[in-house]
Order: sequence, then structure tokens, then C-alpha cells
Amino acid sequence: MPEPVVLTEVTDRVALITLNRPDARNALSSEVLAALPEAIAACDADADVDVLVLTGADPAFCAGVDLKSLASGTTAPPSDPSSDPSRPDPARAATARREPFAPTRKPLVAAVNGAAVTGGLEVVLACDFVVASERARFADTHARVGIMPGWGLTVRLAEAVGQRRAREMSVTGNFVDARTAYDWGLVNHVVAHEELLPYCRALAADIVSNDQPGVRGILATYAGELALVHDAQLDLESGRSREWMAGGGGRADEIARRREGIVARGRAQQANDEQGDRA
Repeated sequence: MPEPVVLTEVTDRVALITLNRPDARNALSSEVLAALPEAIAACDADADVDVLVLTGADPAFCAGVDLKSLASGTTAPPSDPSSDPSRPDPARAATARREPFAPTRKPLVAAVNGAAVTGGLEVVLACDFVVASERARFADTHARVGIMPGWGLTVRLAEAVGQRRAREMSVTGNFVDARTAYDWGLVNHVVAHEELLPYCRALAADIVSNDQPGVRGILATYAGELALVHDAQLDLESGRSREWMAGGGGRADEIARRREGIVARGRAQQANDEQGDRA
């Protein structure tokens, strides 16, 4: 029997949720797009959980939507809430709200252990805050694939790093390493790879030690304040994404043609970065 594509483990009131497709760099297949919102919603509703930590099985955090299955038609663009009526309610509700999963009442920490690309970057941006391994890398390759963001990337990335840096990431498709991501404000902390989960658990323990209704009330206030400006922005992004798809953008044959080039370019950039680090 195959392993679940999303794993959940609860210890000391902390739920560790792990994307579990390591051979596919935890790419968002239709199965993951259904299972991840379900797992997050279940942990958020669990009376034995106060904090959620989201990570990926090494070597990557999440390579984004599975381009191979997207090109073949087995995974639909996640920005289209009507694309897969078989999805469980949490998954359909999340995509209808223009995000990878429904907002949580409890703190959700992204523990980024490797590359977080495009849809994977949108998953990171949907979390409350971010801890990155030294191996973490971030990129927005929507323009290289030929699809439009539909999970709030243009809103949340600009909010995290500023408009000019967000635009550079989106129109170049270049990777940003963990230290640069920290300097730009995309992540809160950068730690040694082997310390990633222990560090996140220590932060989670600090949260658990607080008054939980107070923690959730503060998060709800932050979310409410952001919603005052986010809703119109998210509506604009979602509408443009739907228009792009309706106009023939994101064709399966084009995605398949570009896929290998995107993978090769990312590997070459990583190799160049690592060579520069050693120089």
C-alpha cells in the first residue's frame, strides 16, 4: 500500500504536517491538492493541537503544481475551484477563496527544508511565519510555465518583500537563496538544515505556553486587518488568472514543452550559487 502523500504527527500539542512525495519534490498532484487542505483543517479543529508546522520530505519543500500531471491533464490548475468537483470540501473551499488551504485559527509555521517553487512558494506565503533551512530556495516560475498566479502570490509576495523585489522574482523566475530571503523579509529565521524541525518545535513550545484563546484572538485580528486590503487584491489576481486560462493560456502542450527547461534552469542556477558560495 503506498504511503499517504501528506503525513500528520501530533506531539506535545504541535501537529507536524509533512508533504510526502519526495521523489517528485513534493509537487502538488491532485492527491496532494485534496489531502493538504484536509490535513490542515483536521489539525486546526483538533482539541489536542495548538500549533501547526508544515514541512516537506527532503530534499524539497514543494516544487509547486505537478507540471507533468498538469501537462497530461490529470491535475487541473489549482486556481480553478470548479476544475475538480471530486475534491473534498476543504480543498474546494480553499481554492474558491484563492488560496492553497483555508485560513487556520491556530498558528501555522512553514518549516522550509528545500526548494519552494511557484505553487510551493504560495503555500509558504499562506503560513503565519516562516523558518528556513540553509538549503531553502524560493522562486516564482509562473511566467516560465505560462500560467497566472491564483493563490495570492502577487499580493502576499509583494507584502513580504516589497513590490520591486516581488516583481523581479516574478518576471525573471530566478531563485532566491535562504539568506537573501531572510534579508528581504520573506523568512523569519534561517537555521542549519538539521536544526530546522527542532527550532520550529522550540518556537511552537513558546506559543503553546501562552494563553491559547489570546493567541487565536490576536491572529484573528491580524487576519481581519489584512482582509480589509487583501480581498480586493485577491479578487483582481483570481479574475486575471481565470481570464488567462479562458483565453487559452496554460495550454498542456506548452507546459509540457517548457517543463524540462524550467527544471534544468533551476538546477543550473543552484549549481552556480553553490559554486559562488565556495569561491
